[in-house]
Amino acid sequence: MKTREGGRIVDEAAVIARVRAGEPEAYAQLVRAHTGIALRAAAALGAGADAEDVVQQAFVKAYCTLGRFKDGAAFKPWLLAIVANETRNTVRTAARQRTLAGREAALAEAEPLIPESADPAAAALRIERRAALQAALEKLSEEHRLVVTYRYLLEMDESETAQALGWPRGTVKSRLNRALRKLGRLLPDFQPQEGGDERE
Repeated sequence: MKTREGGRIVDEAAVIARVRAGEPEAYAQLVRAHTGIALRAAAALGAGADAEDVVQQAFVKAYCTLGRFKDGAAFKPWLLAIVANETRNTVRTAARQRTLAGREAALAEAEPLIPESADPAAAALRIERRAALQAALEKLSEEHRLVVTYRYLLEMDESETAQALGWPRGTVKSRLNRALRKLGRLLPDFQPQEGGDERE
């Protein structure tokens, strides 16, 4: 499995093989390639101001359990499953509820800055729509919120979503379908953007 790190393609299998062969510094390539999406996942799942700590801990846990990583599998869904678990643990042990405003702020901080060339009105509308989506997601069950977050906010395909959540693909499809119907009732203008053909 290959992933893009900046302008370069990272051969994940080769990097993992190097780490397993006693070259731990190679792991930095995986960290650089996946930090952005890991931060977005932690923020979207409720880590708030703790998102960086959650991601750092997730990378440490992933490194420590790399021996159990299945050869040929994609690293991103496996890592994001660890990020989701770390986020749940952090939120649980913090024993305080994250406010919607805190989640939105953390998610906005994890997003790339809007380029100066962007139309300010379009950027404002996009931010407003994202805030409305976050508010609607708060009203969904955890399972429905997770499947929508992974599939659309993190732009993972169906296979990656199933792997990250540890669900069969059929379960991803049915829960996503129910979640989208509920979102459609909460946000009549909501139209998920499909990322093209499903990758197998």
